[in-house]
Amino acid sequence: MASSSVNTAIDNLFNLQINELSTSSSPNLQKNLSILSPDQVELAKMLLEMRQAHLFEDWPDPGVEDDEKIAFIDQVGLLNSSYPGGLASYIKTARELLADSKAGKNPFDGFKPSVPSGEVLTFGDDSFIKYEETGVKQVQNAAFVLVAGGLGERLGYNGIKVALPLETTTGTCFLQHYIESILCLSEASCKQAQGESRRDVPFVIMTSDDTHARTLQLLESNSYFGMKPTQVKLLKQEKVACLADNDARLAVDPKNKYRIQTKPHGHGDVHSLLYSSGLLKEWKDAGLRWVLFFQDTNGLLFKAIPAALGVSATKEYHVNSLSVPRKAKEAIGGITRLTHADGREMVINVEYNQLDPLLRATGHPDGDVNCETGFSPYPGNINQLILELGPYIDELSKTGGAIKEFVNPKYKDATKTAFKSSTRLECMMQDYPKTLPPSARVGFTVTDPWLAYAPVKNNPEDAAKVPKGNPYHSATSGEMAIYRSNSMILRKAGVKIDDPVPGVFNGQEVEVWPRVVWKPKWAVTFADVKSKVSGNNFVSQKSTLVIKGSNVTIQDLSLDGTLVIDSVDDAEVKVGGLVQNNGWAIESIDKDNTALPEEVRIRGFKINKMEQLEKSYTEPGKHTLNG
Repeated sequence: MASSSVNTAIDNLFNLQINELSTSSSPNLQKNLSILSPDQVELAKMLLEMRQAHLFEDWPDPGVEDDEKIAFIDQVGLLNSSYPGGLASYIKTARELLADSKAGKNPFDGFKPSVPSGEVLTFGDDSFIKYEETGVKQVQNAAFVLVAGGLGERLGYNGIKVALPLETTTGTCFLQHYIESILCLSEASCKQAQGESRRDVPFVIMTSDDTHARTLQLLESNSYFGMKPTQVKLLKQEKVACLADNDARLAVDPKNKYRIQTKPHGHGDVHSLLYSSGLLKEWKDAGLRWVLFFQDTNGLLFKAIPAALGVSATKEYHVNSLSVPRKAKEAIGGITRLTHADGREMVINVEYNQLDPLLRATGHPDGDVNCETGFSPYPGNINQLILELGPYIDELSKTGGAIKEFVNPKYKDATKTAFKSSTRLECMMQDYPKTLPPSARVGFTVTDPWLAYAPVKNNPEDAAKVPKGNPYHSATSGEMAIYRSNSMILRKAGVKIDDPVPGVFNGQEVEVWPRVVWKPKWAVTFADVKSKVSGNNFVSQKSTLVIKGSNVTIQDLSLDGTLVIDSVDDAEVKVGGLVQNNGWAIESIDKDNTALPEEVRIRGFKINKMEQLEKSYTEPGKHTLNG
């Protein structure tokens, strides 16, 4: 009897929904209501209320293409459920932002820029080493989040970007390097936290439809690169609906009238995904304090993370943006404090093409200029964030994880009445601080660019067009930056390293340093490097030095060629003496030679492994290699 009453109630609700729609402006939808469930009718009603009747204009009578109609409503359901506040909220926000765009409204109207407070680090000094030590202690209380929703097409590489080798001396891919760095930092943190119970540091990867399956396959086929599968969580972001015009009418896929056109929403989705997944609460309950966000192709980042985390802990920052010095007007956003006439205040990234005019409009006639340091006082944003977990959860509980969005339509002409192609709302991970109260402690940590920043994002053609003196941000420059960074770190530790020689690959002028590479297990901090290097050591420019073991010490080594050392963890290996051979040479290649792999072609060079001294120590105990 009760079941019959429930069914009757559902029928009555369904009929009520149909009656509500019967006066609508969509007769084609009206005719097809009988094929939809009550929940699907509710979604259709929402679309009509949001002035989206055009989506049903070409629907035929019931019985014709019914499966496609239902698939369309299912897509609407996914777009609705995956956006904070639902599709109606998305359309409402889109109309407001499109109106502002058409009117030419400046999002920074009423704001005055000033230089925020932060910490500027000098690599290798006492303060840097102290921050590193503090940061390593904090790693056991941290979770790491990698934003990896993009393919490598912009690079001229058809795989997922995290599968790309960060350098070709060892062929280690970005994802392997990141995981090994996290594991080794966790191990070092454990050793410092004597007596405390060990926990597995969580690692989250935000993927997309384009990268999810391939990221999972890369992990599974490599046994998660040594990480426990339970440590790794993949969160897939969904795309958002495209907008056809200034009224935010949803764009129909030109190839399928039963599909709304979609595009990526941006890496700001990582916040709503973390919030809705329940992971943040799990981490807080487990006693974690920090969440570190980083992007997919910066092979130097983990050299700066320990010190930056130490700054966060020491300064008690709720938000810490890892930054690099930037030249005035350089094409990289600047970390800026914005204060509004009504009292609002925020510390955020301001894009370089907005920062200069904003300064000029607020009493700085010269705009963005270099100060006495030779750099702009507004440090360069590199999209690596450290957030304190407690305040982060508090903020997301207010916003549901939604990040302030923007829209960037490409108009057909100056009237701004029509688009060249559909647009969509976008959001950026680094815009999280926009909604924070003035009481939030938001700062930055500046490190040397050679230490922390060498993104790989431009293809050879685009990189070759970069004005001389500006960074290429290509696979070529990214690999060379790793050799430079490692060489300079060894120099700081007292090793005599030959100066680099100039080279040109894929039309890019770069410095070619000795090819120095080590696994994170050998050193994750500068203190580690200093503890494993002693005496008088020399590495020539033509040399390659690869250290894969954890307990390898370098003492009185003179290297003129290639030396590769590997060892099990319980083997202590002392390396010294003269090592001289023909070594491995970097040779230019033709990027248009399709017989070569893409990951080689996009660099413009390959490594010719002519001769080397390679030693692998598989037995525990003390070992000596003396030239």
